Amino acid sequence: MNFIISYVKKYKFRAILAPLFKMLEAIFELLVPLVMAAIINKGIGNSDTHYILEMSGVLLFLAVVGLVFSITAQYFSAYVAVHSAAEIRRDLFEKILGLSQGTKDRIGEEVLTTRITNDINQIQNAINMVLRLFLRSPFIVAGATIMAFIVDVKSTLTFLIVVGLLSLIVYFIMKYTLPRYKAIAAKLEKVLHATSENLAGARVLRAFCQTDEEKAGFQEKTATLANMQIATGKISALLNPVTYVVVNIGIVGLIYVAMGRVDSGVLKQGDVVALVNYMGQILIELIKLANLIVLLMKAFPSADRVQEIMEMKSDERCQEKYGDGELIIGGSKPLGSLSLKHVSFSYNGSADMDLEDINLEIPAGSTLGIIGGTGSGKSTLLKLLNHTYEATSGVVELNGQDVRKIDDSTLAWDFGIVPQKAVLLSGTIRSNLTMKETEASDDEIISALNISQSLEFVSTKEGQIDATVVAKGANFSGGQRQRLTIARALVGRPKILILDDSASALDLGTEAKLKKALTQLSWKPTIIIVSQRASSVKGLDQILVLDDGKCVGLGTHEQLIESCETYQEIYYCQYPREEASGE
Repeated sequence: MNFIISYVKKYKFRAILAPLFKMLEAIFELLVPLVMAAIINKGIGNSDTHYILEMSGVLLFLAVVGLVFSITAQYFSAYVAVHSAAEIRRDLFEKILGLSQGTKDRIGEEVLTTRITNDINQIQNAINMVLRLFLRSPFIVAGATIMAFIVDVKSTLTFLIVVGLLSLIVYFIMKYTLPRYKAIAAKLEKVLHATSENLAGARVLRAFCQTDEEKAGFQEKTATLANMQIATGKISALLNPVTYVVVNIGIVGLIYVAMGRVDSGVLKQGDVVALVNYMGQILIELIKLANLIVLLMKAFPSADRVQEIMEMKSDERCQEKYGDGELIIGGSKPLGSLSLKHVSFSYNGSADMDLEDINLEIPAGSTLGIIGGTGSGKSTLLKLLNHTYEATSGVVELNGQDVRKIDDSTLAWDFGIVPQKAVLLSGTIRSNLTMKETEASDDEIISALNISQSLEFVSTKEGQIDATVVAKGANFSGGQRQRLTIARALVGRPKILILDDSASALDLGTEAKLKKALTQLSWKPTIIIVSQRASSVKGLDQILVLDDGKCVGLGTHEQLIESCETYQEIYYCQYPREEASGE
C-alpha cells in the first residue's frame, strides 16, 4: 500500500480534490429525497403548481451542480490514476532494463510482461476507484441512514436491519472470493507462460509433431483457469441479486411500518417516498463498495508483485563502488585489452560449472577466435566479458580493471556486440544502425555498411539507408539481417568487437570478404569471433578451444592443429585431411 501511496503523493492536491468533490456530490444527492418529499407533501398535497415548479427547479439545480462536481471529481481521480500508473510503469521498465540477464531469465519474460501490463492496469483502476468511491460510498450509507432518522426514527429501524444483513452478505461473499482471485492471478501467469513458450517454439513443435500434446496441455491449463474463474464468478454473481432481494424486502417492511405511521398522521406520503429513496441509495452504494473491495483485493497482490520487482536486487551482477562513490573507468593496460583469471561460472548458482578455470589474455588490437562444440560455453564466455553475467569465481578485467568496477554505460561504449541471433527493430536501417551512436553521420553509416558487406543490397532498397525495416527485420533475409547487425556494432568504432557466430547465414565468399575487412579496420579494435566454422577463426592471432566449459586448447591454428585433439576433430570434420594437407 505504501508503494502506491508514494506515487499518488506526487499528485496529492488533485488526490485530495477528487474525493472532496465526490463528497460534495454526495451531499447534493442526499438532499434530493427531501426535496421530493416536499414536492409530494406540500406541492401535490396542496395542489400548489407554483411550489411544484419552484422545487422542480431546485431538483434541476441539484442535478446540474451534482453532475459538475461528479465530472470534476472523476477528472481529478482519472488524472491521478493515469499519471501515477504511467510513472510506476516507467520506473518498472527502467528497473527491468537494469536487471541482470540471469535475474530476468530466472523471473521469466512472461512474468515481467504481466507485471508491466496487467498488474499496473489493476493498480491504475484501483487508484481511480478508491479516489471516487472509498469515501463517497460509506458517506452515502451513513448519510442516508442519518437522513432517514431525521425523517422518522421508528421507520428507520428497518434501515439498520437491512444494512446489517447486507454487510453480512458482503462479508461472506468477499471471504470466499478474495483468496480465489489471488489463485486466479497465479493460474493466469501459468497460461501466459505456456502461451509465450508455444509461440516462441511453434516451428520446433511442428517439426517434432508435438502440437497435439502442447494443445492438450494448454487446454488443460486454460480449463483449470476457466473453472476457477467460473466458480468464483458464480459466488460473486450472487452479490447483486441477493442484495436486491434483501433491500426490496426491506422496502416492503419499511412501507408496512410507514403505512401505520401515515394513517396515524405522524408521516406523510412524501416522507415514505424519501425513506424508500434513501433505502435505494444505500443499496447502490453498498454494491459499489463491495465491487470496490473486490477491485482492491485484486490490486493489492498486483501492487505487491510490482513492488517485488522494483525492490529486487540483480544478484548475478554487482558493481562495486570505491573512494568517493564514483565508478572507476580507467585501467592499467591499453584500451581494448581483456584478461580472464581463473574464471568459472554456473547459471543460477548450480553446482555444475558451465565454464571452469578459464585463463586468457587478449592484448589490445589483437584477434581471438573461440571455437568448440554446441554447449561448450562459447556464448557464455562472451557474456562474462561485457558483464552481462557475473563470474561465479575469478576475475574478468577490461583495460586491467575489474569489470565490476566499470559503469555499464562505459562498457556499452567499449563493446560492439553482434549477437548470435540477428535482431532488428521496426523503423529504418538508419535508426537500427544508430542505436548507440545516435549522431552518426551518413559517411560513418555507409562505411559500416561497406565493411559488413551490406552496402550492395542496401543501395538497391528504396530510400537506401532510410529504407523501412519491419518488426524483427522480416523484410530482410537471414544473411542480410546478420550483416546489418554487424554494421550496427561497427558504428561508433568500439574498442572491442564481438561477433557471436554472426556469419552462420553467410556464404563462404561473403564471410571471407567480411573477415578481411574486419582485420583492416583503421581504428584497430580487439576482435573476438565465436564460430563453429574453422575457416572463421583460422588465421587469427589466438584461438581458444572450449569443450564442456573447459579450455582444452589455446594458440594459433598451426599450434592447435598439431597439439589439440578437439581442434583437430573440428577442423578435419570440415576439411578432409587430404584437402587440408594440400592447402
